[in-house]
Amino acid sequence: MTTSTAPTPPTPPAGSTAYELAQVNIARLKAPLDSPVLKGFVDGLDPVNAAADASDGFVWRLQSDSGNATDVPVFGDEWLIVNLSVWRDVEALTTFMYQGLHRELLARRREWFDRLEEAVTALWWVPSGHRPTVAEAEARLLHLREHGPTGHAFTLRTAFPAGAFEPAGAGEPAGA
Repeated sequence: MTTSTAPTPPTPPAGSTAYELAQVNIARLKAPLDSPVLKGFVDGLDPVNAAADASDGFVWRLQSDSGNATDVPVFGDEWLIVNLSVWRDVEALTTFMYQGLHRELLARRREWFDRLEEAVTALWWVPSGHRPTVAEAEARLLHLREHGPTGHAFTLRTAFPAGAFEPAGAGEPAGA
């Protein structure tokens, strides 16, 4: 009988950090992606993704063959879209979010997305080199919704420092 263990993330190169910041946000579309209602959002996807890819501190983002993640299922709901990425730290993510084209599109989000009452964004630390899955991101969002900000899943307003805890594997709370 063969047993397998979770792969060990690569050792970070000298001068790099042991952790990176994962972020997920979801949004419920007001209309189909190919509708005139969402034209401004869809037209902005490639330029915003290119800006993210070129940003200082950007590490990785989820994307399908389309080059974005709008066709990646999340929570089994065809009206939800997901953005999942990894950044060097909270400062790098915040800097990207609130400048340039991303800031402009963020200001228009109510045109394209329904307002959801529950948390739609979660952050968590991952070992350097780890690329989170949608299932892991869903688990982090659910954890945040149930427990509020903790070292397992938090928000920009209530962030936790890297290394203050051991990141849990596969989206499960530590000790689970």
